[in-house]
Amino acid sequence: MTSKKSTSFAAAAALALLCALPAFATGEIVNLITAADKKRLDEYGQTRLAALAEARKGEPADVAVLDALVAKRMISFQDFDMTGNWQCRTIKAGGLAELVVYGWFKCRVTDNGSGWMLEKLSGSQRTAGRFFDDGAKRLIYLGSGFIGGERIKLYGNGPETDQAGYAFRTGPSEWRIEFPAPQYESKLDILEFKR
Repeated sequence: MTSKKSTSFAAAAALALLCALPAFATGEIVNLITAADKKRLDEYGQTRLAALAEARKGEPADVAVLDALVAKRMISFQDFDMTGNWQCRTIKAGGLAELVVYGWFKCRVTDNGSGWMLEKLSGSQRTAGRFFDDGAKRLIYLGSGFIGGERIKLYGNGPETDQAGYAFRTGPSEWRIEFPAPQYESKLDILEFKR
């Protein structure tokens, strides 16, 4: 499948996911989030501590990248326009490998008026999903993980593809999503974004 066809397919699937998810403004996320993802988010703090402790046994250069990222102060999402193209990279902490820092890929955030929608456009491991308000300095991300070229399943189709995480803004043009207890490979995935 060509890159252009993959992108068109991902965009169409992401639009389908967007239409399937209600906005959080009315509190509907309570009825949308799966019990497994609610549990993962409820246990976020302890999962994160364990994952970071394990990750700090990794290669010193990668540990320095991780430490610099998690040391950044959280700031408000108020008056922040997340829409547009972003560079994004995944950091896997704890689990099969102590710490893995991947290279930069392409991501895009759109807004159809009912909320922000994320698509990871390149790399083999991808995600598509929606953000929901969770206070001034945190958003909840619910999405679906998939391999580039595969059909995207809607959120709620099972633990193999469902993703849940907290998004934090850390600067005028940088933010990240932390995924506690992802289904594969690690104890904590961090998806970092910069312009």
